[in-house]
Formats: sequence, structure tokens, C-alpha cells
Amino acid sequence: MKLLNPKAFISMLLMMPVLAFAHSEQGIAGGFISGFTHPIFGWDHVAAMVAVGLWGAFLGMPALWLLPVVFPVVMAVGGALGVLGIDLPHVETVIAASAIVLGACIAAALRPPLWVAAIVVAAFAIFHGHAHGTELPDAANPFAFAGGFVLGTGLMHIAGIAIGYLVRWQWGVKIVRGLGAVIAFAGVGFLLGFLAA
Repeated sequence: MKLLNPKAFISMLLMMPVLAFAHSEQGIAGGFISGFTHPIFGWDHVAAMVAVGLWGAFLGMPALWLLPVVFPVVMAVGGALGVLGIDLPHVETVIAASAIVLGACIAAALRPPLWVAAIVVAAFAIFHGHAHGTELPDAANPFAFAGGFVLGTGLMHIAGIAIGYLVRWQWGVKIVRGLGAVIAFAGVGFLLGFLAA
């Protein structure tokens, strides 16, 4: 199974413009930075999005590319619902549950049919997108904000795929499954924290 070259992934990360983070939260740059950091600094989002990449890598081709494509496409639909003010029930609870379910799928080495995996990922993507979309109208530049959170999401999927590259080796499969368990337990923590708030 051929996966993403780790050298290519590291090169992509090094090419990211670090100086862009020096901008204030104004205009296009501020909107982009706000959108980019929104999913990255939300640990519940990070856990689920890395899990999508990990699960895709664990399942192999074509899930390797399909799941990380399905998520942001469907996330955009959820984002539109949030922008339009269409309410979804229990958004934060479902976001926490996404880390639990996706992490558990990896930990248990579940290999459902591709269409089932895609539906699971898509269902959670709607709620993640809705959470982003509700903040979009308040952004300095909504289009830049949307571009930023899509890029941030994509990079977290790539990070999951890169880590999932370890499944090429038997010892790596154990590490990836262990990371799935960590993500699932983190999801339980997110859920308990949200319910206690």
C-alpha cells in the first residue's frame, strides 16, 4: 500500500508562511488567520480531523484520499447551515462524539465498506462545519475565514495520513490503533467537559 511520502509532508509544513501569524485580526489576513486557527486550537476538532486522516490511512486506498475529501466538502454544507442560522441539535455533543467514534473505529481496526466509512465521516463533518459556520458571519472577512478553516482542516487530515503511514509496518499498526484509542478517550474527556459546563 503506497501512502504519502513523509519527506513531502515535512516539506509542505516547512513551506507554510510562519510570518503570516504576525498579522492582526483585521482584513483578509486577519480573517484567514482566524479561520485557520479556529479548528487548530479547538482540540475536539483536532482530534476528529486527525482521526479522519488516520482512519483513511488505516483503511488504505481509496479511503486514504476519499475520507479526507468527503470531510471538508460536507463540512462546507454544515458551514452554510451555520451561516444561514439553521439550527442543528447538540452540535458540541456530536463534535465530541465524533472523536469517540472515529478513534474507536481506528482502535478496533474496523474496516467497514467504503460507503459506510464515508457516511460516518460525512455525518460528523456536518456538525464540525456548522460550528465553524456559526462564527463565519462575525469574521473580519468571511471568505478568508472560510479559506483558512478549510486549509487548517486539510492540514490536520494530512497530519493524520502522515502518522497513518506507519501502518506499512506491523509495529506501526499497533501505534496507529493506540492513537485511535487515545483520540477516543480524549473525546470522552471533551464530552464530559462539555456536559459539566
